[in-house]
Amino acid sequence: MARDEGGAGTVVLAFLAGAVAGAAVALLYAPASGREAREYLGEKAREGRDKANALAEKGRQVFNDGRDTLNTAIEQGREAYRQARTRENA
Repeated sequence: MARDEGGAGTVVLAFLAGAVAGAAVALLYAPASGREAREYLGEKAREGRDKANALAEKGRQVFNDGRDTLNTAIEQGREAYRQARTRENA
């Protein structure tokens, strides 16, 4: 059975790379001047960079939220263990 090594991040990155490559090829075959094509490619590259940065920030936020939740759960587990040990010794 195949393993999913990269996860959703790899799929999103592959999709974005394919979209950029497809847009570049389409522009090379489109009837536009070189200047127009370069401006369009630059604009799309900036948009792609902005979207990638937004996704990265969202990913960092989800990671941090998950880490905080895990730390809270661990601390609550430790506290429950301490209370159970205290009741046993009493």
